[in-house]
Amino acid sequence: MPDLNSRPHSFVSAVTAFAFLVSSSGLLYKPVIITRMGNFTSSAPGLSSSACNQFVQDVVSKNCVVIFSKTTCPYCKVAKNVFNEIGASYKVIELDEHNDGRRLQETLAQMTGARTVPRVFVNGQCIGGGTDTKQLHQQGRLLPLIEKCCEGSENCQPLSNP
Repeated sequence: MPDLNSRPHSFVSAVTAFAFLVSSSGLLYKPVIITRMGNFTSSAPGLSSSACNQFVQDVVSKNCVVIFSKTTCPYCKVAKNVFNEIGASYKVIELDEHNDGRRLQETLAQMTGARTVPRVFVNGQCIGGGTDTKQLHQQGRLLPLIEKCCEGSENCQPLSNP
């Protein structure tokens, strides 16, 4: 039987294998489902690729600041902290808690050219990840992007002075 662990980025979420059993009446086989944990894209039902794309576009278009994040990611915390420090409201999509998180992350990779999290969007544009967000803030270029987005928007709150 092939070693399932030899394919670290398999796109197969479950494999049907046959366990051969020896009994007094001869050789029998029984189908067995083997699930593999790890870094893979689930083939289970969920949002289609186009539905994921539409979801991302909808969230980004309806919010001035969106952070696609994972709860345990230190760079995601860096990005959130920047927006918290300046008092900007933001929408967070925690990919590790979302039913279609893996598909959404693949969609983000196709849209932005990077698969890593966080993927931070301001005013409809991806500005990069946590380090990029912090750098833009330190350069004084983040606040103008947020303020431009908030012009005429009822969903934005006034920003505090950093």
